[in-house]
Amino acid sequence: MKKYKLGDLIEVTRGASLSGDFYASSGKYIRLTCGNFDYRNNSFKENTSKDNLFYTGVFRTEFLLEKGDLITPLTEQAIGLLGSTAWIPESGKYIQSQDIAKITCKEDLLDNKFAYYLISSNMVKQQLSAAAQQTKIRHTSPDKIKDCTVWLPSLEKQKQIGQLLFDLDRKIELNRAINHNLEAMAKQLYDYWFVQFDFPDENGKPYKSSGGKMVWNEKLKREIPGGWEVTNIGSILDKVFITPRLSTDEYLPSGTYPIIDQATDVYYAGFTEREEAVVNQYPAIVFGDHSCAVKYVNFPFVRGADGTQVILSKDSNIPIEYLYYAMKGVKIGKGYARHFSFLKEQPVIVPSEKEVKDFEDTAQTFFEQITRNRKEILSLTKQRDELLPLLMNGQVSLNYDLSNG
Repeated sequence: MKKYKLGDLIEVTRGASLSGDFYASSGKYIRLTCGNFDYRNNSFKENTSKDNLFYTGVFRTEFLLEKGDLITPLTEQAIGLLGSTAWIPESGKYIQSQDIAKITCKEDLLDNKFAYYLISSNMVKQQLSAAAQQTKIRHTSPDKIKDCTVWLPSLEKQKQIGQLLFDLDRKIELNRAINHNLEAMAKQLYDYWFVQFDFPDENGKPYKSSGGKMVWNEKLKREIPGGWEVTNIGSILDKVFITPRLSTDEYLPSGTYPIIDQATDVYYAGFTEREEAVVNQYPAIVFGDHSCAVKYVNFPFVRGADGTQVILSKDSNIPIEYLYYAMKGVKIGKGYARHFSFLKEQPVIVPSEKEVKDFEDTAQTFFEQITRNRKEILSLTKQRDELLPLLMNGQVSLNYDLSNG
């Protein structure tokens, strides 16, 4: 292991100062912000928190980033953000703004993939945190990044380590993408059958499009298939009251039982060893009374902090999978302080038994695979996070064959 300053290994360039006069809700180019860093997973994400992320003004072409460019934030708008890294996913789309630094490696000294994990390691993050300007929103700079001290193995070892960690992350992202597609497929099936009413009729043809009988429903102000009914969501849901909620200060980073709360940015909020708090009634829906999060859970879990409702279906003809998508389809205004009361009053269609049973069978298969993928993501993330500091400080070394597939 050899000691360096990061400035000996990388170039760090600050982005453009972009005038707010040219912020727009649509356009060709997107301005990068700190909201593009998924700092929990150390990866790139699309920023959905603002609606004026496009930029229509003039800027220098050097600030238009290419796929595979390595970036890190210069402003800490959430604790833990400094030192995060991300790869640009697409060329010719994202403008580097002044809160974003671009990292360019001196390739004869530092492998690009290794740099991605090196800069986001505790070795560098702790130095950035200590040197950051201590204001409400903390800042770093290209010079402070370059002033960080690191220890490096040989370039050959860097390439092996970087590739192994990259492959772990690639598998994690693949599982996330599969889960996204599985849930989208289940939602598409729900919409096709229970919103458009084109479930298979007795001849296997789309019901409504093939002239199936439709009846006007006054409550919904629309037609629904003949024989179907309408009720309120509150009449078919049942709440789980008996298990205690955990406060956020009781959450553990790992453990036996996953905690599901109303957070909208993560599925697992944490873990606990409190067996007496476990909800063993599942599949169930976790609903956030404040956040309106709706989560499907098909395993033993513990419910999180205040405002988390655990919901079952008390109607044997209405499976929880159907209720899940019906609840997700309810539009709740931001003006409601407690959303659960509003939710219970909303109408829901009660289809015929055959259609909901067929949907339940298909959706359950999708959700079982989603849960398996989530468990694998947890396992791979744990492996990566445990390996990262050991590999970075040279405590363990890689078998060459392992790191090369």
